[in-house]
Amino acid sequence: MIEIRDLVKSYGAGTAAVHALRGVNLDVEPGEILMLMGPSGSGKTTLLSIMGCILRATSGSVKINGSEVVGLPENELPRVRLEHFGFVFQGFNLFPALTAKENVQVALRLKNAPRSEAARLLDQVGLGDKLSAYPADLSGGQKQRIAIARALAGDPPIVLADEPTAALDSQSGKTVMEILAGLARKRNRAVVIVTHDSRVLHYADRIVHIQDGRIEDQPEEVEAVA
Repeated sequence: MIEIRDLVKSYGAGTAAVHALRGVNLDVEPGEILMLMGPSGSGKTTLLSIMGCILRATSGSVKINGSEVVGLPENELPRVRLEHFGFVFQGFNLFPALTAKENVQVALRLKNAPRSEAARLLDQVGLGDKLSAYPADLSGGQKQRIAIARALAGDPPIVLADEPTAALDSQSGKTVMEILAGLARKRNRAVVIVTHDSRVLHYADRIVHIQDGRIEDQPEEVEAVA
């Protein structure tokens, strides 16, 4: 699904340059949950953002389903994001003035998918009874599940999640991870998760450690949850 080769991301130039990523090589396969771990400032979120065509690389190659995206004109990147990715963020990023159903419908409209799909997606994440609820009236776990339903709009082949359980209690985090794991294993989606949350590591098929913009050694293989 994703092929990354010799990826570099730098800010500034010359002696003042800051190197966020230094020659990263990584593949992400369909049907797997890959977790990116490392200390703050190690480059995890930068790598996720370049994978999702939110940030531009300084150099190197990123192929999404075999197509190179590094160097694409800026006006082509929204199309790539809409066709290939669903995004889940720690802060939920919901529209407070919209209901749960309307928040999902925004994404469906952007992806030219039927707005009627919103109810089905919310039911899929266990919120079929919260269609008319506003974010302010929902728990953190419920808001994150709305964010996942929105990420699933248009049935993207890749889901990218940045600290999706960090603000959640254990039970809510478990529910969110089971939904993401189901996407990978039952629907053959590639799921990439940036996390510091040790409670969710057993859901991973692979754990990749990043330090100072480099992947450390070889990815760690783990026994994933069924």
